[in-house]
Amino acid sequence: MKKTIITMLIALVAIVASAETYNYLKFTKTNGSTVTCSVEGIKVTYDNNNITVTNNEGTTTIALAEVQDMYFSNEAGGSDFMRGDVNGDGYVTIADATKLINYLMSGDTTDVNLDAANCDQEGSVTIADVTSLINYLMNGTW
Repeated sequence: MKKTIITMLIALVAIVASAETYNYLKFTKTNGSTVTCSVEGIKVTYDNNNITVTNNEGTTTIALAEVQDMYFSNEAGGSDFMRGDVNGDGYVTIADATKLINYLMSGDTTDVNLDAANCDQEGSVTIADVTSLINYLMNGTW
């Protein structure tokens, strides 16, 4: 049933989007966070459990159960943080990975942006986010 609804939603969004050119596809998750994907080179696929967005920036996978809303927009905003910028200094560096590891070990949220720390965009901050962040630092793609 959910797969049918998602298919209809994607078709409806595509029809509405054809009237105007949009720059971003956005997902609002059930936890209130927003995932924004550029439409440059975009390809959206789904299965029974996930929506996968592949574009010129890389690949993002979101569990269908976490999708509350999906829409096109001309604004990248929705969240005022940069993915991976855990310490909020405007850059994604090894200092962010260190801050993330320290947070996971201590639970101290001082100067930690938990939205930005959700590097794998799976909804909660875990060791998988550290792995995702380190892979980004090494490869330059999420």
